[in-house]
Amino acid sequence: MSPHFRAFTFVDRILSVEGDGGVTVRGAYAIPDKVERFPHLLAAEATGQLAAWVAMAKLDFRLRPVAGIAARVDLLTPPRPGQTLELAADIETLDDSAVAYHGVAMADGAPVVRLHHAVGPMVPMTDYDDPEAVRTHYQVLRGPGAEPVAFAGVPLIQARPVGGQPGVSRLAIIEVPDEAPFFLDHFPRRPVFPGTLLVQANLEVTLGLAAELPPPRSGGAWTPRAILDSKLRAFIGPGERVEVETVVEECDGQTARFRVTARRGRKPIGSGTLLLAGKEEA
Repeated sequence: MSPHFRAFTFVDRILSVEGDGGVTVRGAYAIPDKVERFPHLLAAEATGQLAAWVAMAKLDFRLRPVAGIAARVDLLTPPRPGQTLELAADIETLDDSAVAYHGVAMADGAPVVRLHHAVGPMVPMTDYDDPEAVRTHYQVLRGPGAEPVAFAGVPLIQARPVGGQPGVSRLAIIEVPDEAPFFLDHFPRRPVFPGTLLVQANLEVTLGLAAELPPPRSGGAWTPRAILDSKLRAFIGPGERVEVETVVEECDGQTARFRVTARRGRKPIGSGTLLLAGKEEA
């Protein structure tokens, strides 16, 4: 069975598209109950994909957006396998250079993630996918909807710690796999390591560093609350090696801020700030 529109596609149906200038779109995605985990970042990916589908359609499938920047991503109620994500996105601006939007994913009436001012630069569709295949799948999403529970999960991309100063910084290496089903969906003509999986790996590295800090005054463990000023500056291909460094910027006992930088060789390719808090902080 082809992994195209199955291995890394998180919109089952587009329920409504309203407006011509500022466009509001609603959609849904059923998280298969058979997957072991569905982290916040995949819900953020689903929200971005919803905006991307409508942006591609508005541009007649000549171009497609790729991961770029997000001013803020709030990590709210953790999603669970078996839930259905109710997706909403509002496109702020759209042209041949980029799409800007904000959006939210809900599950069982509770917000899961909220995206603030995300921007996806446009690239030629033919470099990454078959425009007619994408057009046809869009019509499926706008009509009867895609086959549910097609997603089988993604491998956990774990970074290997290689250095740092305890309680201050941590350096780790991400070994991107040479092969994975998500590469055949992201994208068929040019495999690209998804930016959300890079951010998820960065988050895991940061949680390792946070565990070396004194626990939050509000109790419990340090918990991810938001990703701020996230930027992805370059594509990452199969088999590449990425160095991640996370540094404590501030910790006041209630919240902790970490600055994360991803590099390929000496060249920065991604960055962002992660905000963690105790169980009573939001």
